[in-house]
Amino acid sequence: MKKESNLKELMHYAGRHRFLTYLSLLLSAASAVLALFPFVFLFRITQEVLAVAPDFPRAGHVVHNGWLAVGFALLSIVVYVCALMSSHLSAFRIAGNIRKALMDHIAKLPLGFIGEMGSGKIRRIVNDSSAATETYLAHQLPDMSAAVTTPICMVILLFLFDWRFGLVSLLPIVLGFAAMFKMVGPQMAKDIKEYQNALADMNNEAVEYVRGVPVVKTFGQTVHSFARFKGTIDNYYKYCIAYCKKCRGPMLMYTVFINSAFAFLIALALILTGSGPVAQPILLNFIFYVIFTPIIATAMSKVMYMSENGMIVADALGRIHSILDVEPLPDPHASKRPADNSVTLENVTFRYSGSAEDAIRNISIKVEAGETVALVGPSGGGKTTVAGLISRFWDVTGGAIQIGGVNVKDISKDVLMDTVAYVFQDSKLLKTSILENVRLSKPNATRQEVERVLHEAQCDDIIAKLPQSIDTVIGTKGVYLSGGEQQRIAIARVMLKNAPFLILDEATAFADPENEALVQKAFERLSRGKPVIMIAHRLTTIRNADRVFALRDGRVEESGTHDALLANDGLYARMWRDYQTSINWKVGVNHG
Repeated sequence: MKKESNLKELMHYAGRHRFLTYLSLLLSAASAVLALFPFVFLFRITQEVLAVAPDFPRAGHVVHNGWLAVGFALLSIVVYVCALMSSHLSAFRIAGNIRKALMDHIAKLPLGFIGEMGSGKIRRIVNDSSAATETYLAHQLPDMSAAVTTPICMVILLFLFDWRFGLVSLLPIVLGFAAMFKMVGPQMAKDIKEYQNALADMNNEAVEYVRGVPVVKTFGQTVHSFARFKGTIDNYYKYCIAYCKKCRGPMLMYTVFINSAFAFLIALALILTGSGPVAQPILLNFIFYVIFTPIIATAMSKVMYMSENGMIVADALGRIHSILDVEPLPDPHASKRPADNSVTLENVTFRYSGSAEDAIRNISIKVEAGETVALVGPSGGGKTTVAGLISRFWDVTGGAIQIGGVNVKDISKDVLMDTVAYVFQDSKLLKTSILENVRLSKPNATRQEVERVLHEAQCDDIIAKLPQSIDTVIGTKGVYLSGGEQQRIAIARVMLKNAPFLILDEATAFADPENEALVQKAFERLSRGKPVIMIAHRLTTIRNADRVFALRDGRVEESGTHDALLANDGLYARMWRDYQTSINWKVGVNHG
C-alpha cells in the first residue's frame, strides 16, 4: 500500500478547515508572483533614467512606475498576510485534533503501555510532534508554495531581459545545490530521525531526573548520580557535534556559491564590455540583475529547506503513529460478568515487549472470595507484574487469568475496572480540589459521600488543617500533602469506588510510622469482606494474610501461611529474618 503524502495525511485531521490550507497555498503563490512586479517597474525606472541622462527632468514616468512598485509590494504583503491567516487557522485546528486523537487513543491503551514507553516520551510526542505539524502547516507549507513559485517566475524574468546575464545568475545556484547534495536524500532523513531519537531519550530521562531532584538535593549528588540521564545528554552532545562537523563543509560551500552571483555578474559585464566603453543596454541589465539576484539566494534557501521541513514533519507523523498504531487490548463483543469475586491464575506466563526472557513463568494462584493473599519476594521477582496482569495492564503470554470463573479477556474494560480497585505504591493526586480528586472514582458522588469515605480513610486530620476543607486545591498556595497523606486520600478514592476486589501494591511504601498506622486502619475498613492481593516489602503488614506467595525470578518458590513459611525456613523465612534485623537497626550501634 502506497504511503500517503504528509499533506494528505494531515488533511485527515483538518475536517471542514482543509480548504483553508489549500487557500493559503494559492494565496502564498499569488503573493510570490506579485512580489516580483516591483522589480519590473524598477527596471523601467532604471531604463528611463539611463535613457534621458543627464537630462533627468525628461524622465516623466519615474513617479508613476515608483508608485506601481510600491502598490504591488503592499498588495503582495496583504495577500501573504491573508495566506498566513488561512494557514494558521487550519494549522491550529489540525494540531488540536491530533492532540485530541492522541489523548483519546492513549486513554484506550492499557496502563502497561504507558509504563513501557515512558511518560516523558509520550508527553513529547503529544506536545512537540503535534507542534511540529502546526509549524509545518502554518509557516513552512505556505513558504514552500512561494518558494516553488518564485524560482519559476524568476527564471522567466532572468531570460526575459538578457539571457546571458540570466544564465550567469543561475550558475551559483547550480554550484550551491551541487555542494549541498551530500546533505539531502535518505541520509538526511536518517540523521533527522537519529536526532529526534536522541532528543526524545534525553527528554524522557530528564522527566525522571526532575522527579528525583529531592533525593539528589538531600544527598548532595549531581547529575552524574543519574547515569542514564547523563548518558543521554552525552549521546545527544556527540550526535550534534558529529552532525555539525559533517555538514560544515557542504554548508560553507553552499553559502559561498549562493551569495556569489554578484561576482559572476561583474565578470560577465567585464567580458562583454572588453576594453571599450560600457554600452547602455549592458549597464541597464547589469544594474537590474545586481538588484534582482539577491532574491535568488533567499528563494533557493527556502527551496533547499523544503526537503528538510518535509522530513521533520514526516518524522513527527511517524512518532505520532508510534502511539496511534498501538492496538488497544481487544474488548469482548459481549462482556461477561464474574460469578463471584474469586481470582484464579492458571499457569500464567508473561514477557514484556522487546524482552528476551519471561518476566513470570507458569504461575498458578487462586484467591477465594474474602481471602487476603500476599505476594512477597526480592525486587524484580514479578509481584507487580502479576498484579498488573490481573488488572489487565497487559495480556498474558500464556495461561489464563479468571475473575469469578470468567477470563479477564472476556470482561469488558468498564466492567473489569468496576470489579478491581488498584492502590498504587505512589498514588497520584491531580492539581484540583480534594473533593474532585476523590470523585475521580465516582463522578456523580455527592459531597456527603465524599466526606464519609474521607472519614473512613482516616483523613480527618488532613481535612482539618486545610484552609478550605475538601474544596482546597492541592499544589496551590503552599498546600502540599506528604506521601502518607496522599495515600490516604487515594484510599478514600478507592473506598468511594467500592470495587469488590482489591489490589494493594506497596501501598504503605512512602508512609511514616504514624501515617502507616492510619493507612493500615483505612485498609482494614476498605478490605472488609473483599478478596485482597497485597504486595509488600514491610513483612509485618502481611503476617495476618490467609496465604503468602514468595516469588523469585518470575516463579512461585513457596506458599503458605506466615507461620508455615517460617517453619519451612526457605525464601520467606530468610526475608523475615532480614526484615527483623533491619527494623531493629539503630544509628551508632555496632551490629557486629
